[in-house]
Formats: sequence, C-alpha cells, structure tokens
Amino acid sequence: MLRFIGKRILMMIPVLLGVSLIIFTMMYFTPGDAADMLLGDSATIEQKEQLRNDLKLNEPYLVQYINYMKGVLCGNLGTSYSTKRPVTEELLDRFPTTVKLAGAGVLLSLCFGVTMGIISATKQYSIFDNLATSFSLLGVSIPNFWLALMLIIIFAVNWKILPPSGLSTPLHWILPIISLGMNSTATIMRMTRSSMLEVVRQDYIRTARAKGQKELFVILRHALPNALIPIITVAGLQFGRLMGGAVMAETVFSIAGIGKLMVDAIKLQNYPIVQGGVLLIAFSTSIVNLIIDILYAFVDPRIRSQYIKPKKTQTAGKGAVTNA
Repeated sequence: MLRFIGKRILMMIPVLLGVSLIIFTMMYFTPGDAADMLLGDSATIEQKEQLRNDLKLNEPYLVQYINYMKGVLCGNLGTSYSTKRPVTEELLDRFPTTVKLAGAGVLLSLCFGVTMGIISATKQYSIFDNLATSFSLLGVSIPNFWLALMLIIIFAVNWKILPPSGLSTPLHWILPIISLGMNSTATIMRMTRSSMLEVVRQDYIRTARAKGQKELFVILRHALPNALIPIITVAGLQFGRLMGGAVMAETVFSIAGIGKLMVDAIKLQNYPIVQGGVLLIAFSTSIVNLIIDILYAFVDPRIRSQYIKPKKTQTAGKGAVTNA
C-alpha cells in the first residue's frame, strides 16, 4: 500500500508541472500590461518601465517561467501586485472558506444524490424514479450561475427569507451550497442509480432475498458496498469541480474565497495571485484524488488484496518454503 501511495504522489508532480506551465503561458500571452493597470494612465512611461523592471516583466518567457518555478519549489508563489503581500498568505487566508463551501456542496450532493439513486434503482420505473430522473436531467442542464441568480431573486429579493450574500451566519450558507451542489447532486444520483441497477440484478442479491433477509438490510449490507466504487470516484471528481466552480458562487454571492480573489486579480492582471490560485486548486484536487484511490482499498477487498504481500509458510517435514 505504501508503494502504491508513493507512486500516486510521484504522479502528481508532472500534473502540477503541466498545470503551472499552462496557466503561466496563458497569463504571459494575455493582452494588457500589469504596469498600466497598477499605475494608471497618469503615470509616465519611465515609471511604467521601472515597474516592469522591478516585477521582471521584461525578461524572456522561459526565464520568467524558470524563476517562477524556482520560487514555487521553495514555497514562494510570489508577491501580490496590488497588496504587496506574499501570494501564499493571500491564498491561505481565503482557502478555508473555499474548501468549506466545496465540502458542504459535496456533502449535500452525497446525502441527496445517493439516497435518491438508491430509491430510484430499487423502485425502477415508479413515479419517484421518473421524478428523480427528471430532476437529474434538469440539475445537469441548469447552469450554476443562472441558478444562483434565480435563487437570489426568489429567496432574497422577492420572499426576503434568506440573505443574498456573505457567509456570516448559517442562513448565508444555504443559497451558495444549493447553487453549487445542484449539478453534483444530479450527477451522483445518476451514477448511484446506474451502479445500483447493475448490482441488484446479481445472483448474490437474489440469494440474500431468498434467505429471507429484509430488503433494507439487503440493499445497505450487500448491494450498496458493491456499488460504492463508481460513486466514490464521482464524488471525488465533483469535489475538484466544485473547488473550481466556487469561483462562480463566490463572485455571485460576494464570498471572500479563492474564487473571488482570482476574479479580482484577473481584472487587475495580478498574475501571481491567479497562478497561485490555480496551482492551489490543482494541488487540492490531486490530494482528493489520492485519498479516493486509497479509499478504494478499504471499500473493495479485491483491491486491498493486490497490495498485501503473500505470507510465506514452512512446509512440514520438507523444509521447503511456499507462498500461502
């Protein structure tokens, strides 16, 4: 198992390098000049040129990327152009809010998506199955930003029962979590239903029912554990998607997270903040995927057995060593 974890950690290195190269290239070739944004139109050409030299923006592309990666490997993501604070501090101040928002969205998706998927699979072609399937199609199709705006108009503007922005009280979390988790709930529900339909038709499920076991016990004890692998995979992918999707929710609901910070940084062409934010989200997603791969071994004994070394036993009377 430790060897497997080590391999997965090593595989994260080229992924993060690729992400850093892509985002750095995009920021490098983005039209506009950071010096113009920071100094404004009233600054002289000499002042702007001096700022470009101070920020090392006049150096060639490859030199800038190498210098940037040297800093990243040392834990230095650069300095924010606007606040003059280290990018690491800026991101760590906002990171917990984004993680809580994405985590709450995934938790909501798992609670409702798995429950609806199980009921739909066990009550196939029923009224609930048709309604749940329609909900899943609707949830996958609705854009998150449009849903967020509609929730604000209905619950905050018209009905005035929920606050439209911020995260200062538990009520403030409701609308952002719903807008973030709707698409994930629909996706997890569809995957749970599909996986459960495949499992409940297996012979061991019919055998368990023939032995007189209660239906709830058969579903939760025999069917669900064998259907968890694809559900866990989708849940992990949804967490990574919600980390990136938090950009939308934090912007619409005025939440001080990494997404809002990156949007403001893009407007000011604050490249270090954008690059550092993307790298942090990519690293977080890679860590979640690593945790998901480790969970596979605990959920499925067949996967766990691949990483357990066979025990050696002594054959009686002959002294020969064989693999148990």
